[in-house]
Amino acid sequence: MDVSSNLSYIPKFSTPTKKRPLVYPNSPITPLHQQALLGKASRSAKKSPTKASSNFVRGSPKLDVVSSDWSLSTSVSSPRAKHHCSNHSDRFIPSRQNSANAFVSNQKHELSAEYNESVAEACGLDLNTRILAFKPDAPESKKPVDLRAQYNRPQKPVVSQTKRKFATTPERVLDAPGIVDDYYLNLLDWSSLNAVAIALERNVYVWNADSGDVGGIAETDESTYVAGVKWSQDGTFLSVGLGNGLVEIYDVESQKKLRTMAGHQSRVGVLAWDRHILSSGSRSGAIHHHDVRIAQHKVGELLGHESEVCGLAWRSDGLQLASGGNDNLVQIWDARSSIPKFTKTNHTAAVKAVAWCPWQSNLLATGGGTMDKKIHFWNAATGSRVNTVDAGSQVTSLTWSPQLKEIISTHGFPDNNLSVWSYGTTGITKQVDIPAHDSRVLYSALSPDGRILSTAASDENLKFWRVNDSETKKRTGIFSKAGPANMTIR
Repeated sequence: MDVSSNLSYIPKFSTPTKKRPLVYPNSPITPLHQQALLGKASRSAKKSPTKASSNFVRGSPKLDVVSSDWSLSTSVSSPRAKHHCSNHSDRFIPSRQNSANAFVSNQKHELSAEYNESVAEACGLDLNTRILAFKPDAPESKKPVDLRAQYNRPQKPVVSQTKRKFATTPERVLDAPGIVDDYYLNLLDWSSLNAVAIALERNVYVWNADSGDVGGIAETDESTYVAGVKWSQDGTFLSVGLGNGLVEIYDVESQKKLRTMAGHQSRVGVLAWDRHILSSGSRSGAIHHHDVRIAQHKVGELLGHESEVCGLAWRSDGLQLASGGNDNLVQIWDARSSIPKFTKTNHTAAVKAVAWCPWQSNLLATGGGTMDKKIHFWNAATGSRVNTVDAGSQVTSLTWSPQLKEIISTHGFPDNNLSVWSYGTTGITKQVDIPAHDSRVLYSALSPDGRILSTAASDENLKFWRVNDSETKKRTGIFSKAGPANMTIR
């Protein structure tokens, strides 16, 4: 057949039953469209090889003319989609397979319920009750419970840190004429039986804080004077150190001198008791231990200072002794040794103020003189310095509060005041400065209940200050039966 004659022959196609898509005969054919059309034609030929394709006409071996637009048939689906659709039944009409599964599941549930009932009956249990239950029921609260207060409260109570108030005026003032103005002496002490002993020149007076009675207990000859006084721990005996190196012991109740102990070559300005042992420090720098129960009273001697010993204190348990001297040294001694355990040289002036902490046995406080003005705190177990504060003036005495974590310091030049310090884990904080005397505060002593501090100065006044308002112990009787607020002690 002639090829040119065939080009004029165009077959007529029958109209398809479905809606014919729009045809754009002038639209160009891209390689991508051509490839898709050829692939669709090949698949159709495999399905019906005898049926001619009706989508395009092959008019030339080199050119294919599109007679209709190509569109993806919705009837053709992948095997995965067929499999996915076959597994799902209608929303409202369950398939036969799902109905069978539901029947088997219900049958298993019934068997499980029967099994549980049989096991419960064999064990004697009731399926309608809990195994772990209160028997009997938990008691109900008689008071209504406020859930907001129950669950919103803090884990620990919040304590308001309010600064307590201090009295800046003394509660009692006594005249003390003739008191010696000497920094190195210790002329004031308060006993555990609430009696105040004070030395005025050559005489020692005792003032009963409960009754207000005043009486003289000791008097020296004209060749010497009283350099130090100290009560025994039970308050029944008073030791007196003299300017000539002698140490005397008096019975307060009978007001008689019990004995005189020699040994020092110079004045004895400081004394300290540890039960039956009386320790005395002298101007020569020597410290003697006296056993007051025996005739040969000297049982020990400590030679650690090169100048006058002006501070001396036993620890409450009697295991250690602390001493301070005019050689600017602090010595810490073990009770059974004559060699100092620790020697501290941090002070740059004489150390008169020495005090052990009553609620922390290893804590020692020491204060320096005019050229130092420092308060050091020591760990007596290790010998390390744990804290230091600058007092700003000469430190003449230190006294710990037995109830509160506080320490009270008295001062000489230039302020002549007393200061209250709070001692805590975060450090030392000054709470108040109280102007005390017109001249330097030389001596101080604390009442047995720890609430009243007595101070004496060269202005010849003995003053009593309330430093603690705690009501944990019986109030000291110096304000009820002690007579008028101003009186002469002799």
